Amino acid sequence: MRKFAAYFYFMENKRVRVRFAPSPTGGLHMGGVRVALFNYLFAKKHGGDFILRIEDTDQTRFVAGAEEYIINSLKWCGIEPSEGVGFGDGKHAPYRQSERKELGIYKKYADKLIEGGHAYYAFDTAEELDEMRKRLEAAKVAAPQYNSVSRQNMRNSLTLSEDEVKKLLDAGTPHVIRLKVPRNEEIRFHDVIRGWVVVNSAQVDDKVLLKSDGMPTYHLAHIVDDIEMEISHAMRGEEWLPSAPAHILIYRYLGMEDKMPQLAHMPLILKPDGNGKLSKRDKSGLPMFPLNWSDPRDNTDYVGYKESGFFPDAFINMLVLLGWNPGDNKEIMSKDEMIELFSLERINKAGAKFDPEKTKWFNQQYLRKKSDEELAKLFLPMIKEKGFDVSEAFAIKATKLVREKAHFVNEFWGFGSFLFITPDSYDQDVLTKRLNEQTRNFVVELTAVLTDQADFSPAVTEATFKATAEKLGIGAGQVMQLFRVVVTGVGGGPNMFEIMELIGKEESIKRMNLFLERNK
Repeated sequence: MRKFAAYFYFMENKRVRVRFAPSPTGGLHMGGVRVALFNYLFAKKHGGDFILRIEDTDQTRFVAGAEEYIINSLKWCGIEPSEGVGFGDGKHAPYRQSERKELGIYKKYADKLIEGGHAYYAFDTAEELDEMRKRLEAAKVAAPQYNSVSRQNMRNSLTLSEDEVKKLLDAGTPHVIRLKVPRNEEIRFHDVIRGWVVVNSAQVDDKVLLKSDGMPTYHLAHIVDDIEMEISHAMRGEEWLPSAPAHILIYRYLGMEDKMPQLAHMPLILKPDGNGKLSKRDKSGLPMFPLNWSDPRDNTDYVGYKESGFFPDAFINMLVLLGWNPGDNKEIMSKDEMIELFSLERINKAGAKFDPEKTKWFNQQYLRKKSDEELAKLFLPMIKEKGFDVSEAFAIKATKLVREKAHFVNEFWGFGSFLFITPDSYDQDVLTKRLNEQTRNFVVELTAVLTDQADFSPAVTEATFKATAEKLGIGAGQVMQLFRVVVTGVGGGPNMFEIMELIGKEESIKRMNLFLERNK
């Protein structure tokens, strides 16, 4: 527990304020939803604030519709921020970084780093940067980068005279501002999930902080905004861990280490086989996006969890257990239960395998918790779309019959279309195995008896079925599957006698006579 001491001290002395800060560069992948979910749960657990900030500093990668998609996805998942883009302004508005850039916030911090000697102007052209990379590659440098060594041979304010730098700046020469990373220094920081992390500065490149167009990069912008917005905890994906040492230096050089949020780098969501990070093009057969997403960059359409028939509560229940556990074997949890049980120290370091079958299972559990009436309201539009105008009462009874094996409401039709459509074909495997002169005579006899039977309730019809089989010296089990095929066309399904009650006596007898006519 000692490694969490700083975390608990922090919790006691600062209001919890967390942010979900996606870039509008595409649809919100389920991995991004999990980041938002963990932030949301943590904020709710501690009575804090959950902010949506749009990090759109890279305008070259902006995708039309992505921001709206992010907002709609969070709303469908039920993990709505307390403030931010699309959810209302707080005292720290605006929440789009492109709008914040116009306020001069980022340049102010960049200038402070320049003045303190912790950042510098770099005037290198794209061609010069390319030449540097080729030179380092030729020298067998494993990871060519602009750093404390290579910068000595580049055009920047560390190698040029003050007069040269002033002339270039006055002339409006394109330039960037880079972080001046020390050559050989140990950088230590504490991660709530991973404990203490130690990195030598030789492994850290001189990050670009401000681009030539005046737009900040992620490395500067998110730090400035976290300071300005009083963020207490920064939860983000594991892929940002290598950049963390540079971020630690920026806080240190700004003299604002006391304003640095607690870091928590979440584990990756892995492919079902555990080999590699789950991607939007994964072939698991299940969606990777919460809602349908049409990517305008390559005209690729992706099906969403919502449109695939998932309940939002089932979706987030599945997500929360990818990398976190409540401390016991509990799997099905309401959102309120997740909030109550959630803690950062129960997030795992190791990546979490995505299990497509378990994901379907989660939805099935939520389906089973819903009443026939709730599910019938979802099923009824599908029935009407197929061209059948039935009452709500009929839909409720149909739902009760077909729901048991389903993982999704959109499977109900496939499990019970025979409730609405007279079969025009029959399971041939069952007919080959079960239909003979004796069993056909059974169907003839049963049809005659049921035609004269006034009470068509399941119990009475079942008793008639058994009595007829006994009269003809046939075991009821020998003819049950055949009888099911006679009425429904398929060899499996819900209780036969409840099916007959629902479709009614007239329809049941009509189907039996039709079968006999087709199978003389």
